[in-house]
Amino acid sequence: MIPHNHTQIIKFYLLGLSEKSELQPFIFGLFLSMYLIILFGNLLIILVVIADSHLHTPMYFFLSNLSFVDICFTSTTIPKMLMNIQKQNKVITYASCFAQMYFFLLFAYLDDCLLTVMAYDRFVAICHPLHYMVIINPLLCGRLVLMSWIFGIAMSLFHSFMVLQLSFCTDIKIPHFFCEFNQVVHHACSDTFLNDLVIYVTAGVVGGIPLSGIIYSYSKIVSSICRISSSQGKYKAFSTCASHLLVVSLFYLTILGVYLSSAASQNSYSSGTASVMYAVVIPMLNPFIYSLRNKDIKGALKRLLEMAVMMVPNFKALKKCW
Repeated sequence: MIPHNHTQIIKFYLLGLSEKSELQPFIFGLFLSMYLIILFGNLLIILVVIADSHLHTPMYFFLSNLSFVDICFTSTTIPKMLMNIQKQNKVITYASCFAQMYFFLLFAYLDDCLLTVMAYDRFVAICHPLHYMVIINPLLCGRLVLMSWIFGIAMSLFHSFMVLQLSFCTDIKIPHFFCEFNQVVHHACSDTFLNDLVIYVTAGVVGGIPLSGIIYSYSKIVSSICRISSSQGKYKAFSTCASHLLVVSLFYLTILGVYLSSAASQNSYSSGTASVMYAVVIPMLNPFIYSLRNKDIKGALKRLLEMAVMMVPNFKALKKCW
């Protein structure tokens, strides 16, 4: 069905995680706190990787890109949610909803691609250590990130085009805190069979192929670690990929659970609550997971802090000269 002109002026109502007014201040404070942690934590990782020459390696190049994507990922949804709570206004225009949906899909696909690329990086580092610098060279790193962006943009445009073919007859109330793709599709008044088919096929292909690659990489990694004779060597090899494996597990278990679970009702708040895990909680946990279990990051943070402390007396002395 070709979308009618009135779709242009339609409004969506984001009902959030709860319609209870007494819970709104708590939700506002909670999400504001999580958003600030996401911004500070991921920006700190990017700054540390850029500032410390010891971290100018493929592993941390991919990690800094993941941190940047996580910042953008959460910035597409949380600020609008906080603004709606603050202004007590749940309206989002059709154009804004469409833009939010597009960018959310883009950064979700980028997250997926970067996690897969990072698994390949760990596979080469542990299974082919002597050829690591030859295989994972700067040119390949740049190409892998560029291909991730191209794939994310292409898939997001494809899904967005599919939504543009739908028509929406009345103002739509979405029991979610952002314009989540699945929710928007199922609130259309036109036939959504083709969109549903695309959602499940895409979830299977885009989720299945990278996940299969990650599982294959880690099966080879585990096999290589088992062949290491010393326990210290085994621990060192496993510690380099444990953080990534934890993030991958959290990401796939939550996002696939939300999109593939037929038990979740489209008209309830259950989907929105579940989406908080992969859309907010995981980007917030990533800096902690990668920094607390990583000696290189902790060492770089220590050196950066020492440098900042040393600069303070110099700044005060320079100020006195003025």
